[in-house]
Amino acid sequence: MQRGEIRAVYTQHSIRVYQAYSDFIVNDAIKNGRFGAGFKMERMTWIKPSFLWMMYRCGWAEKKGQERVLAIDIKREAFDFLVKNAVVSSYSDDLGITKDEWKLAVVNSDIRCQWDPERDINGNALENRSIQIGIRGKAVYDYVNSWILKLTDITDYVHELNHMRLSGENILNLLPDEKVYEVTWEGQI
Repeated sequence: MQRGEIRAVYTQHSIRVYQAYSDFIVNDAIKNGRFGAGFKMERMTWIKPSFLWMMYRCGWAEKKGQERVLAIDIKREAFDFLVKNAVVSSYSDDLGITKDEWKLAVVNSDIRCQWDPERDINGNALENRSIQIGIRGKAVYDYVNSWILKLTDITDYVHELNHMRLSGENILNLLPDEKVYEVTWEGQI
């Protein structure tokens, strides 16, 4: 299994992940300080600490249903818990378990992870890989109700960067300052 490194904006207490949604979901989330109307608690939702991977995924906030981008600061210990307890989304022989054991782990886990090619500002795949984490069930409940510290609508920032990018301006120094993030393996949430 090819893994990469986690790169993110983080502090001593929080790490930033990104999600993109429709106006309806984001307006309600910003108004109430948490996800509510339109957010489907019963579905798997994916969080991404890489800003450029999120831009690739949502088309710089131009894809239908992903017109708004949220920067979501969550508790570091919650993110670490997710990483430590995630089941990878695709099987490989180097997992150290059989394919049947992996399938059972996927069915029984509320947390998945994928390591996808990181992206440059134009969406081109890079050599290094970036993590995205899928959560459902109890993990989504905890995410929405106790792990989120702050929701910030960054859609205007995304649009401004995209306009500059498309105009040929160098936006690299305007991107979020993501650094390598080391998961803390001690403690529980």
